[in-house]
Amino acid sequence: MSPVKYLQAHRSLLKRVITLSIPAILAEISSMVMQYIDAAMVGSLGANASASIGLVSTSTWLMGGLCISVATGYSVQAAHLIGAERESEARDVFRQGIISALFIGIGLCILGISISHGLPRWLGGDPAIINDAESYFFIYACALPAVQMRQLAGSMLQCSGNMRTPSMLNAMMCGFDIIFNWLFIFPDHHLPFLGIVIPGADMGVAGAALGTTLAEWVTSFLMMYAACIRSPKLRLLGGGSWRPTVECSSRAARIAIPLAFEHTVLCGAQIASTKIVAPLGTISIAANSLAVTAESLCYMPGYGIASAATTLVGQSLGAGNRDQARSFARLSVGLAVFIMTLTAGLMFILAPFVFRILTPDPAVQELGVHVLRIEAFAEPLFAVSIAAAGAMRGAGDTLIPSILNLASMWGVRITAAAFLAPRLGLAGVWIAMCGELCIRGILFLVRLLREKWLNTGFLSG
Repeated sequence: MSPVKYLQAHRSLLKRVITLSIPAILAEISSMVMQYIDAAMVGSLGANASASIGLVSTSTWLMGGLCISVATGYSVQAAHLIGAERESEARDVFRQGIISALFIGIGLCILGISISHGLPRWLGGDPAIINDAESYFFIYACALPAVQMRQLAGSMLQCSGNMRTPSMLNAMMCGFDIIFNWLFIFPDHHLPFLGIVIPGADMGVAGAALGTTLAEWVTSFLMMYAACIRSPKLRLLGGGSWRPTVECSSRAARIAIPLAFEHTVLCGAQIASTKIVAPLGTISIAANSLAVTAESLCYMPGYGIASAATTLVGQSLGAGNRDQARSFARLSVGLAVFIMTLTAGLMFILAPFVFRILTPDPAVQELGVHVLRIEAFAEPLFAVSIAAAGAMRGAGDTLIPSILNLASMWGVRITAAAFLAPRLGLAGVWIAMCGELCIRGILFLVRLLREKWLNTGFLSG
C-alpha cells in the first residue's frame, strides 16, 4: 500500500496521534525554549560559564534519564490497565510507583551530592571551570527527588490519556526557571518604568542551578497534585492498596531496568564524548554544549510524538488490539520524520542567528554553527529511532532497544569520535555523532518493521 493510501485508510488514527502529540510537542518546545534561555543567560557570563555547565551536562542527563526509567516502569503498566478499563488497578500501580520513586529519588540525590566534588576533575575539566561545574552539579543533585516525582506524575497523566495538563505544567516550569534564573544569576535588577530595584543574588553559574532546582520543586508539587487529586482516572482519594506487590514490582523492573541501562549507555557514551571534547579547549567545550542545546530545536518534537506513541500503543495493547497498536507505531514514526526533517532544515538555515542569541563569543559562534549544520543531516533517521523507541516502550519492549543503543553509541559514535577528534577537532566529534544517529535510525526501523516488539506478552494473564 502506498503511503498516501495508508494515510487515507488510517485517517482517524492519525488524527489521534496528532491530537495527543501536539500538547507533548508544545511541552518539549517549551523545554527547548527554557534551555535556550538558560544557555543565553549563562552564555552572557562568558565562555567559561557555558563550558562549566557543558562539562557536567551529560551527567545531569544521566540522572534525569534514570528518573524517567523508574517513571516509565509504572506508567506503561497504567496505560495497559487503563486501556483494559481496569482503572482501580492502575491507581494501585500509581501508589506503588510513588513509594519506589521516593526511595530512588532520594538515593539519586545522595549519590549526586557525594560525587559532585570529584566529577568535574574526573571529566578532565580545565581548572578555570572546575569550581563552577562542581557547584552546578551539587545544587542540581538536590533537585533529583523533585525530578523523579515530576517525571512519575507527568508520565502517569500522559499514559492516562491526559497530555494537556503535564504539557502545561512543564511549560510553566520554564517560566519559573526564567524568573528564578533572573533573580539568582545576576546582580540587582532595575525596573526604570516602575522605579523599583529588585535585588539579585549575583551567583552566576550556581544561580542557574538554583533557579532550575527551585523550578523543579515547584512544578513537582503541582504535577503530583494534578495526578493524585485532580485526575479522574488516577486520583488517590478513594480506597486502594499502598502495599508493594511482587507482580507490579517485577513488571516495573522488566521495563525500567533495560531502560535505565539504555540511559546509562547513552549518557555514559555522552560523558565519554565530553572527555574526548575536553582536551580540545574551552572554546570547543562551550561550542559543543551550546550546539547540543541548539539541536533540541529539531529533536524535541520527536520526543513529544514518542510520548504520544507510548500512550496509544500501550492502551491499544491493553485493549487487545494489536493491529491498532501497529498502526499507531507506524503513524507516529512517519509524523516524527516529517516534522524533524522540517526542523532540521530550519536549524541549518537559522544556525548563525541561534548562536548569536546563545553566546556573544565570536569563536564559539563560528564553531557552533559549523558543527550544528553537520548534525542537521542526521535528523530524519534520528526521528525514526526516537518515535520507534516510544512505541516499543508502550508495548513494554525496552531490552532490545537498549541493546541497539549500546551497539550504536559505543560501537560507532565513541569509536569514531576518538579517532576523528585529534584530526578534525570538534567537527570530527559531530561527524561521528551524525553517522551514529543514521545507523541507529536504520536499526530501529528494522526492529519496528519486523514487529517482534508486538509479541512481548506484557501484562498477559
